[in-house]
Amino acid sequence: MNAIESMCSLRPRVLKVQSERGKPDFVHVSIEDTGTGVDPSGVDRIFKPLFTTKTRGMGMSLSICRSIIESHGGLIWVSPGASRGSIFHFELPTKVGEG
Repeated sequence: MNAIESMCSLRPRVLKVQSERGKPDFVHVSIEDTGTGVDPSGVDRIFKPLFTTKTRGMGMSLSICRSIIESHGGLIWVSPGASRGSIFHFELPTKVGEG
């Protein structure tokens, strides 16, 4: 939803989702949009609870995503898009640990 909302007033609207084998025993997923992008001043806080740049946002969705991904042994991060927008990446292990 964040990607779709960031592209509402821009053209062309492109949302690209890719998955691939990352480093050994991990899958890498990226979600790239041609939206307004993440302001560099907010990159360090974007995954923190209650941080939002939206007038109607609660600032919880990316924090919840991070919590879920990290609880499964993964990582999540954001980078600038190639020409504009953002790319959100996450990696998750492909093997369940022995317990």
